Amino acid sequence: MNVLGIDIGGSGIKGAPVDIKTGELVEDRYRIPTPEPSTPDAVADVVQKIVKHFSWKGPIGITFPGVIINGEIRTAANVDRSWVGVDGRALFGKNTHVLNDADAAGIAEMTFGAGQGHQGVVLVLTFGTGIGSALFTGGKLVPNTEFGHIEIRGKDAETRASDQARSEKELSWGIWADRVQEYLLQMERLLSPNLIIIGGGVSKKAKKFLPDVTINTPILPAMLLNEAGIVGAALATTEK
Repeated sequence: MNVLGIDIGGSGIKGAPVDIKTGELVEDRYRIPTPEPSTPDAVADVVQKIVKHFSWKGPIGITFPGVIINGEIRTAANVDRSWVGVDGRALFGKNTHVLNDADAAGIAEMTFGAGQGHQGVVLVLTFGTGIGSALFTGGKLVPNTEFGHIEIRGKDAETRASDQARSEKELSWGIWADRVQEYLLQMERLLSPNLIIIGGGVSKKAKKFLPDVTINTPILPAMLLNEAGIVGAALATTEK
């Protein structure tokens, strides 16, 4: 069975049909820059363009960078604040299922990627515009954790250690690795995970910084890279 997965991010919105039995994209990914301002109507228009690009008529999974409870968007990290209180299914259509973007990436990694088969406490972190988090125990998701917003040195962790922070502040990989390590040590103290998976766009550059990160918990780079959100969004439609 194929499902269209769409991943809404702070800089881009991308989608592709996914074979949910294998986790593979069955067509090339289609990406459109996130509109400015990223209001619900503007983003919904982009989502519809992606749907039309694939001439899609079936179920659609959509990620969103915020807390989603019973389909309602409760927070809006790195997108326009007007999203708060929006009913995702009413906005995007009855065939859609909306979930947190990091949760989607985590579902994909636990099903087809670096977390496959792990039954302990697994923390999946996506480093991109912000820091997204997905927590699993016994293979089950604990949704909407939002650990990118824990406080480090008086600020949201993602303002110091996201990939966007690295880029904007022109940090070397070594200096950024120190910030990532400080953040991961805090997560280790809080959660005592058995495994941490590093995802998001920066995961394809893991060799540039992960060797400089030293904590007690085993760390693995994500395997699905930038496709994780799309794949997880598609998979989540079967879990409604």
